Amino acid sequence: MQLRQTLRPLVAATVLALAAGSVLAQEVTLKVHHFLSPNATSQKLLLGPWCEKIAKESNNRLKCQIYPAMQLGGTPPQLFDQAKDGVADIVWTVPTYQAGRFVKSEVFELPFMTKTAKGSSRAFWEYLQKYSLDEFKGTKIILAHVHDGSELHFANKQVKTLEDIKGLKVRAPTRICTRMLTALGATPVQMPVPQVPESLAKGVVDGASLPWEVVPALKVQEVTKFHTETGPGKRKMSNTIFVVAMNEAKYNSLPADLKKVIDANSGAEASAWAGEVWDSTIAPGRKTATDRGNTITVLSDAEYQRWVKATENVDDDWIKDVTAKGSDGKMLLESAKALLNQYDK
Repeated sequence: MQLRQTLRPLVAATVLALAAGSVLAQEVTLKVHHFLSPNATSQKLLLGPWCEKIAKESNNRLKCQIYPAMQLGGTPPQLFDQAKDGVADIVWTVPTYQAGRFVKSEVFELPFMTKTAKGSSRAFWEYLQKYSLDEFKGTKIILAHVHDGSELHFANKQVKTLEDIKGLKVRAPTRICTRMLTALGATPVQMPVPQVPESLAKGVVDGASLPWEVVPALKVQEVTKFHTETGPGKRKMSNTIFVVAMNEAKYNSLPADLKKVIDANSGAEASAWAGEVWDSTIAPGRKTATDRGNTITVLSDAEYQRWVKATENVDDDWIKDVTAKGSDGKMLLESAKALLNQYDK
């Protein structure tokens, strides 16, 4: 009897040790979903390296299975909800493909806000943490970033002035860009980026609002002849927000040491790194156009100011939208601009 009593705590301790060892040895494969090809920047320079880093830092106990080009099904606007609902463990997506849902966060998509992706992405991360995290309930945001800034790309017409863009059908990624193009006198056609090359080739649109980064991956330089940009040091015409979002329940299910690995590869620094990745793509993206002999037009200083003035009402309308939903739109816009002035110089 006494022997049994002596052994009982030893057996219990052994069971607990084995259980703890099992938890510590747990291996997790994360399903990572996005809407572009495996050769796009999103996988080659962002998701791929991020997954390699968490694998190394977890001694290969955290692994990724990346599904590009919507291989898990659905459409690009559904990606955020796939992370929220657990269809995927992690997604890289444009939340504002769902018009009107992420209204506080879309402030970074307003016209002539951002200069660099690195500085703007850091500003966006900080803004999101302070003001709009509630828009992403059900997920853990790993990082938040913008791209290198949209320029305009046209199939057959050179655009130097506001008069030149009037009436042209131009692809817009989001509702804010749609409003900006309308203010400039164009006719916006909203669509996710994978549809752009065919739409340009078939004349469904005359041009597209796109960053240089995505031009080579979509071969946009082959279906356009003219490009219009704001030029060095100036704020870009528009931008698009992106998040890498993880299913909250999946994150919470991880053992503490694996959570630490995820945490160490999340946040402000990770967001700035993502932005830096996009900044690095401007020169090679631009080169694909010049190598084909395409014409790149840089707006003159006077014309740039005309475009800025023409789009001022887009900010006003956004403030009204956000305020109608119960937030202080003016304060949020001022806060976003202050963060951009701090980080995006």
